Amino acid sequence: MTTSVLKRYGPLRPLADMQTYRTLLFLVTGLPLGALWLALLITGWSLTVALAITPLVIVILLGFSAATALAGLVERAIARDLLGAPGGRPARAGRARGYWQRGAVVLKAAVFWKTQVYLLARALLGLPMALIELGLFTQGLFIATAPIHYRWLPQNGGQHGLDFGFWLVDTLPEALLVAPVGLLLVVAGANLAAPFAALWRGLSYALLGGTMNDVDSAGPSAADLRRALAIHATIFGVLNAFLILIWAMTTPGGYFWPIWTLLPLGLILAVHAWVTLLIVEPSVWPERLGRALGIHAGVSALIVIFLTLIWAVTTPGGYFWPIWPALGLSIAVLLHWIIVLMTPQDRTAMESRIEELTSTRAGAVDAQDAELRRIERDLHDGAQARLVALGMSLGLAEQRMDADPDAARQLLVEAKLGAREALEELRDLARGIHPPVLADRGLGAAVAALAARSPIEVSVSVLGERPPAAVESAAYFVTAEALANATKHAHAQHVEIRIARGSDKLLVEILDDGPGGADSAGAGLTGLRRRVEALDGRLTVDSPAGGPTVIRAELPCAS
Repeated sequence: MTTSVLKRYGPLRPLADMQTYRTLLFLVTGLPLGALWLALLITGWSLTVALAITPLVIVILLGFSAATALAGLVERAIARDLLGAPGGRPARAGRARGYWQRGAVVLKAAVFWKTQVYLLARALLGLPMALIELGLFTQGLFIATAPIHYRWLPQNGGQHGLDFGFWLVDTLPEALLVAPVGLLLVVAGANLAAPFAALWRGLSYALLGGTMNDVDSAGPSAADLRRALAIHATIFGVLNAFLILIWAMTTPGGYFWPIWTLLPLGLILAVHAWVTLLIVEPSVWPERLGRALGIHAGVSALIVIFLTLIWAVTTPGGYFWPIWPALGLSIAVLLHWIIVLMTPQDRTAMESRIEELTSTRAGAVDAQDAELRRIERDLHDGAQARLVALGMSLGLAEQRMDADPDAARQLLVEAKLGAREALEELRDLARGIHPPVLADRGLGAAVAALAARSPIEVSVSVLGERPPAAVESAAYFVTAEALANATKHAHAQHVEIRIARGSDKLLVEILDDGPGGADSAGAGLTGLRRRVEALDGRLTVDSPAGGPTVIRAELPCAS
C-alpha cells in the first residue's frame, strides 16, 4: 500500500524503486574499492617508473596489466549486478613474441588505459558522490526521526537536544518542525540516485564494456587467470624479498620497515587471489547470491584483516579502532545481501542470459565473417586461378589445332588435368563448408572419414542417436580442428575421439598424447569456442605442460 502511494508522486517515486538502493550500495562499495584501486595505480606506476631502465620493467608492466584487467573485471560485475550496466568484455591486447615487445603491447592497448581511467574515476569521483548520497540519507533520516531521539542527545552545559549550531531543538514541537527537513533531504538523495546511476552506467559501458565489435566472447580462460595470478605472486615475492634483504643488510634487528610494503601489496594480491578463485572455481560461492556479492564480501573481509594487521603493528594492545570500519563494511555487505535476496531470481538470470547471448552473438558473427573470408581466399587463390589457367590452355589449343596438332593435344591433356585439380579443390572447399558425408551418413561416418585421412593413428567412438543438423555440424568442425591441431602443432602419435549423446546434450572429447601447452586463446580454438557458444554450448581446453591435451565440447541437443 505504501509503495503504491509513493509511486503516484514524482519526487517520491525513487523511494519505492529498488534501483535507488542498488545505486546507493554501488556508491558505497566505491569507498573501499576506490581506495584499493588508487593504491593499485600508484603502486603500479611507481614501480614502472622506478624500474623503467631495467629489464624488470616488463615484468612489472605485465603484472600491472593483469591486476588492472582483474580490477576491471570486478568493476564490470558490480556495475552489471547493481546498475544493470551492459556487461560486454573489451578485446584483449595483442600478443608479442619478443621480451621488450610485450611491454610495448601493454602500453599500446586501449583497454589498459581505459580501465585505469575508470578506476581513477571510481576513486576520485566516486568518493564525493558516495559521501553526498550517504550524507543526504543518513542526515536526512537522523533529522526526520528527531521527534523520537532529540531528548536523549546530550549537549554542552548539561542540555539535551538536536543542535544545529544556530538552533537547539529541545522540545517536541521544534522536533516536529524540523522533521520535514529531514524527509526533504532523504527525497533529494533518492532523486540524485538516478542521474548518478546513469553516469556510472555510461562510464562502465564506455570504459569497461566496449562496443559490440570489441566483445571477446571467450574472455580470459581459467589458465590465463591462473597465469596472471602466478605472475602477480612472483612479483610480490621478488619485490618484498629484495626489500627484506636490504633491511637485513642495513638495519638488522632494527625497525622492520618492509612491513609497509608487505601489507598493502599483500592486500592487493589477496584481492586478486579471491576474485580469481571466484571465477575459476565458481562453486566456492552460492550462485544465487551472485558473483558481485561474493567479490564485495571477500574484499570487505580482506580490508578488515588488513586494518587489523595495521593496528597490531602500530598500537598492539591499544584501542581497537578497526572495529568501526569493520562495522561499516559489514553493514554495506548486509545491505547488498538483502538487495540480492529481494531481487527476483528470474531477473538476475535474465540479465546474465542477456549478457551471455550478447557476447556469443558477437562471437558467432565474427566467426562467420572469418569463415566467409577464408572461403573467398581459397576460391581466389585455388579453384579460380586454376580455372583461369584452364581457359587459357583451351584458348591456346584452339589456336594451334590446325598448325600444330601435337602441341594442341598436349595443351588439352594439361587442361584436363587442370580441370580435375580444380574440381578436387572445389570438392575440398565444399567439404570444408559442409561435408556431404556428414549430411548423408551422419556424424559417425564423417568423423571416421576424418580419421581415415589423418596421417596419425586415430581411434573413434561415436555413441547415441544422431543430433540436430546444427549441433552435428559444430561437433564435426570441433573434431576436425582439434585433429588438425594435434597433427600440425602437438606432434601427437595417437588421438582418441569420443562422441556421445545424452538426453539433453552432445559431448565431444578429443584427447591427444602430445606434449601439451596448447594456447586456448589461439585463433583456431577461439573460433571453435565461438562456434560452440553460438549454440549455447561450452568448450574447454585442458592442456598442461607434458600433456595430454583434452578438448571437450558440450552442445545442447534436447529433442
